[in-house]
Amino acid sequence: MTSLSDPDDVQDSVDELCETFREEADRERERTPDVGIVMGSDSDLPTMRGAYEALTDLGFAEVTDYDDPPEERFTFETYVVSAHRTPDLMYAYAETAEARGLDVIVAGAGGKSADLPNMTASIAYPVPVVGVPVQEKSVDSVLGMPTGAPITAVDAGKSYNAALSAAQVLAREHDDLRDRLVALHDEQRDGVGDVSRRLHERGTPGFEKDA
Repeated sequence: MTSLSDPDDVQDSVDELCETFREEADRERERTPDVGIVMGSDSDLPTMRGAYEALTDLGFAEVTDYDDPPEERFTFETYVVSAHRTPDLMYAYAETAEARGLDVIVAGAGGKSADLPNMTASIAYPVPVVGVPVQEKSVDSVLGMPTGAPITAVDAGKSYNAALSAAQVLAREHDDLRDRLVALHDEQRDGVGDVSRRLHERGTPGFEKDA
């Protein structure tokens, strides 16, 4: 038999998170996350994990405790923020984003009513938001912003690219991060060259056997 959470306990946890965001907005910290990653549900995590991988490939570290942040120069945070089930949490997160030190937000959501990315972009403005449609059917919803309410978005499921775009924004002011982006791009380029050479030299059957 499935047990349901006490509604009061659920609301308490949401209220606590909202309060945490507001408290962080009022604090002066030397180190704050540079990038925020939010998703509408933990079921979106397999898709949104690409954002985590891109940022860690670039040397970012994930902040899990504001009072004990990582030593790395560039960091990010990750939350589940549902536009439909917890609109108050979404509003608190986006409304305080700039004051909490976030420079860019990567927001992903699935379904036909994937409103988290565009609502976050609207509330967090002028903090730039890169939207990730978790599914193909989410694309129109994520892109559907009126003139004057901008959002940048990637193709369905491409959260890795979304995080790279976020890093590109930061790289305009940080040469070290720019160099990391260039190095990652060159590494991926070299990888294609290596694969191409192995395919040519071993032939299709040999390449498939080794794969």
